[in-house]
Amino acid sequence: MGSQGQKVAVITGASQGIGAGLVDAYRQLGYAVVATSRSIAPADDAGIVTVQGDISDSATADRVIAAGIERFGRIDTLVNNAGLFVAKPFTDYTQEDFASATGVNLTGFFRVTQLAISHMLAQGGGHIVNITTSLVDNADSNVPSVLASLTKGGLQSATKSLAIEYATRGIRTNAVSPGTIKTPMHPAETHQALAALHPVGRMGEVRDIVDAVIYLENAPFVTGEILHVDGGMSAGH
Repeated sequence: MGSQGQKVAVITGASQGIGAGLVDAYRQLGYAVVATSRSIAPADDAGIVTVQGDISDSATADRVIAAGIERFGRIDTLVNNAGLFVAKPFTDYTQEDFASATGVNLTGFFRVTQLAISHMLAQGGGHIVNITTSLVDNADSNVPSVLASLTKGGLQSATKSLAIEYATRGIRTNAVSPGTIKTPMHPAETHQALAALHPVGRMGEVRDIVDAVIYLENAPFVTGEILHVDGGMSAGH
């Protein structure tokens, strides 16, 4: 059980990149953290509980939320960070690509968010943050990405819908819409080309997205916001 009054954040896709950065940031805020991914290792920090599993499997969502309640007694924030990005020409997508992207990006959001909100309602409030992609609002002929737009675009719409549904019940829902971020997903040899996609001429850093999420965490009058952290991509080229 967490210390009296300690808040608890659940972070999906937490083993590397943005997710790992979010775990560190929420711990620095004094939150206990439930961190999940397929390959996450046990944590040395007593304030972190890790849960291995595929978030597209509803049983994983069940285990993640149950672990948070069992260890810490509450759920205050859920960051839906887990995501799968497959960039292909539309007609090259396979049924397996479709199943994988919708599984992680949509099914993975759906069950864990339902469970988290149920606990937030019982305790009187909470916060959901969804990580999307700037390509939802700014399609780019250099990056064919219909599956990302389909799935992460769904998350953006769900963000606004949840914000309104729960606006009077103490639960805020926001999204961060990143450009291309320098994470292990992108090999170093691709960085120059990826930097050129952004009007500012560089890729984003993990800290750029983490800072945006923490801003939203500390902004009680902000809900239903899609916060673009994309080096100007959403403004145009």
